[in-house]
Amino acid sequence: MSSSHKPSAAVTAELDCFMQGLEKRNPGEVEFHQAVREVTESLMPFILENPKYKDAQILERLTEPDRIIIFRVTWEDDAGNIRANRAWRVQFNNSIGPYKGGMRFHPSVTQSVLKFLGFEQIFKNSLTGLPMGGAKGGSNFNPKGKSDREVMRFCQSLMIELHRHIGEDTDIPAGDIGVGGREISFLFGQYKRLANKFVGTLTGKGLSFGGSLVRTEATGYGCVYFCENMFNRIGDSIKGKTVVVSGSGNVAIYAAEKAAELGGKVVTMSDSSGFIHDPDGIDAEKLAFIKDLKEVRRGRISEYSDKYASASFYADARPWSVAGEIALPCATQNELNLLEAQTLLKNGVLAVAEGANMPTELDAAYAFRDAGILFGPAKAANAGGVAVSGLEQSQNALRLSWSREEVDTKLKTIMKDIHEKCVKYGADGEHVDYIDGANLAGFVKIAEAMLAYGAV
Repeated sequence: MSSSHKPSAAVTAELDCFMQGLEKRNPGEVEFHQAVREVTESLMPFILENPKYKDAQILERLTEPDRIIIFRVTWEDDAGNIRANRAWRVQFNNSIGPYKGGMRFHPSVTQSVLKFLGFEQIFKNSLTGLPMGGAKGGSNFNPKGKSDREVMRFCQSLMIELHRHIGEDTDIPAGDIGVGGREISFLFGQYKRLANKFVGTLTGKGLSFGGSLVRTEATGYGCVYFCENMFNRIGDSIKGKTVVVSGSGNVAIYAAEKAAELGGKVVTMSDSSGFIHDPDGIDAEKLAFIKDLKEVRRGRISEYSDKYASASFYADARPWSVAGEIALPCATQNELNLLEAQTLLKNGVLAVAEGANMPTELDAAYAFRDAGILFGPAKAANAGGVAVSGLEQSQNALRLSWSREEVDTKLKTIMKDIHEKCVKYGADGEHVDYIDGANLAGFVKIAEAMLAYGAV
């Protein structure tokens, strides 16, 4: 932890003891350890000041999932070969509502990654103000390079097991990395077939069968709305600022779109092969090219520099060396390290808002906090996606669809409310510690519910 946020000896001793126990119970799960440490460093002083939470072992219970379902998914590829993958659903905490969280299909998916994501989801969902618990799931299946028929067969096989554990009042999965509209459609089609009912058990559905307008854009838009709220609080805005974005998936594309709409100049985007830098700015026309490239043709970001002479492509590199006042990490976890954070600070960054889940390594996040810049942690800044998923559930339950304007207005209001909660719990004079604010605001609501239930 940074020197300017050094806890007392009593807090440090309690924190170290807690983390030693957690790491012993969850060996080798480094992503999960990192997520818990970041939250616990914020919470421990508060918990020691409020012994009711310590006496009821709230933190110990909150870091232990309610259950983890692990299962095999057997499927047949186009060549007639039998293939097998592993899948999980981590149902972490349903104290304030049914479990809610995405499904991720990627070779890097492990139990540790899903536990970190599920744990973060508890707080993120709490911050939205909607009645949603925290969960996450996924598989080490890689949809890249697979035909639509192969993806369909995999999704249908996965749902044969998963459907026993989910439901509109139990657990409502959504999309995540590797799980977009195509995958959600296959999953929902099979769920409907197995359960013999049409209910809002998955979110991120197509508009023709219960999906919500603005769901695709929600995480990216919400991230930028949160960033704008941070600026507005200090009498500033995104307008006229250079914006460095990582990623070129759903979150990155719509973060770039909204940042440009609000007057920012987006100059980078990236994928696993490297990043492009376009000093002329990525306008609506260029962004339409990226949408087609990534969502339709499933190509590589390097093709952007082939089409636009103003852009350069940097292979096997991340965009954090590019100067800008705003950085929006929207790719994946731990994509921004301490050295890169120091480079961004040296280049005059004023605000960082996390569009991806835990994209900033802990020491990098603390470097931003120490420097006094605006830093929006993922559980607050990227809550827009799950917020609109919650709104999709509401529309499904009511059997109606809201207009784009209605959903976008509700999203803006939710992001503004999340910002206000972070300020309430994280303000120290004029400065706001958004990390502490988000963690405390998310925690109090869940902890009070858990206390009310007694020993369950």
